[in-house]
Order: sequence, then structure tokens, then C-alpha cells
Amino acid sequence: MTGLLRSLLESLYLRLFVRRVFFRANRFLHDLTLHGLGVLNHDDGRSGETVLLDHLARIVAAPVVVDVGANAGDYAAAVLARAPRARVLAFEPHPATFARLLGRAAAAGFTAHNLALGAEPGHLELYDYDGSDGTQHASLYREVISTIHHGGEPLAMQVEVATLDDRLRREGVTHVDLLKIDTEGHELSVLQGARELLAAGAIAAVVFEFNEMNVISRVFLRDFYDLLPGYCFYRLLPDGLAPLGPYVARQCEIFAYQNIVAVRDGGPLAQLLSA
Repeated sequence: MTGLLRSLLESLYLRLFVRRVFFRANRFLHDLTLHGLGVLNHDDGRSGETVLLDHLARIVAAPVVVDVGANAGDYAAAVLARAPRARVLAFEPHPATFARLLGRAAAAGFTAHNLALGAEPGHLELYDYDGSDGTQHASLYREVISTIHHGGEPLAMQVEVATLDDRLRREGVTHVDLLKIDTEGHELSVLQGARELLAAGAIAAVVFEFNEMNVISRVFLRDFYDLLPGYCFYRLLPDGLAPLGPYVARQCEIFAYQNIVAVRDGGPLAQLLSA
């Protein structure tokens, strides 16, 4: 779209539709267009998660993939289905969920660790629905269960926290092709615990969820931009990755479900995406 055409369409829209009578219609259009921007696509067919794995399998025969917040292991298994020679390390802090993950790991051939990851080693409280045996909503933030999901008073359990730098050093891992983080609002802290790896340029790509949980953890997408200089940011769509470009608050700070991909400049995945 040319600059002149865009300017004319914007002027026409502002003249006709920026009125109270169109408020509900504009809100409906806003919600609808979010899907086209890669937001609120929870459904497996629209989330785009498998697109990134397909790209990775095409360019790296035996990738190293780290799955933080692995839950029962679906993502780890999806990696190995596409790249059977991949080395996958999965981290899950919830003891009941980890028991299921461990069984999946033995069957699929990946490594599972019963740990949370964060900025500093130690112990934290993990919260889940009272009476549950492990859900995908378990979070290190109480309000994720009590407020976001309206789950009442959550069940709290203490879990061990390690840093990614330390754990991967122990595992002898010096390069990560894909770091996937799904930790219900704790994603930035996981990356803060990987400062040595990031400084060394050892993480080629990061995919993480960004959503309303980040309101609870008080984390902006700007924080990820600041922590990951030298990375290009994308949103996942069903048929590929849409570049976010330079940080613009009104386009980036959307606190609703989305998969963000940060790709380090110069790596094979960056070359593929720019082709």
C-alpha cells in the first residue's frame, strides 16, 4: 500500500467511523484483526507453533532444543517427530506434571528435569488449582490462578529454581538452536538466568508466550527487546513468522495470547527468514 493511498484511507475512516455509534463495531474489528496479527490464536491450527519447528528441522539436522515449562512433553515430542536426531532438554517444576513428563521422555527419547528456571538459583512457590494433579496454568505468580483464571485460593508448593546458564553448563551444552519458554509470566526471568549464554551468542532463537500473565509479572515486551539486542522479533502466524520490526509500544504491548520469536541476527534461521 502506497503512502498516499494509506493516508487517504486513514483520513476517510477517521472522518466517517470515529464516532460513538461505531464504538462497538470498532471494538469488534479490533478483536478480529488481532487474530491476523498473531494474537489470540490459541487453537492448534492457528497458533503457528509447528511452523517454527518445521523451519528448524529443515536447516539443522540435529538441533539442540531446550523446553522450559515443558508440561507433559507435547512440544518436546513434536520437536523429535520433525528432527529425530535432536537433543531435547525439558524442564518442568510441578511434581505431578513432571511424573507424566518423565514417562513421555523415556518413550520419546529426551531428557527431563524437575526444575523451575529463573534469574537466580533458590526456591520459589509454584501455584496451581487446589485439588488438581498438575495443570498447564501452574505459575510462580499466585494471581495467575486466583485472578486471571478465577481459580479461587490456589494450592502452593515449593519448587527448586536453577539458572539456565548453570544447568546447561552441567549438561555440557554450549549452543542452543531453539529455546522455548512457556512459564505463565516468568519468561523474562528465565532469560535473565541465561545472560552468559546470550552474551556468548549461544542461543540462536527464542520462542516464548506473551500474554495477560505479563500484567501480573509486570513485564513488557520492551523488556525482552532490551534483554535481546541483536535479535529480530516476530509473531507466529499459521503460515509463518510476521516481523514486528523496531519496538513500537502500541504495536508490541498487547497483553493477550501470542507466540513471540526472537531470532539472533546472522544465524541460519535468520537467513532463512530473510530469504
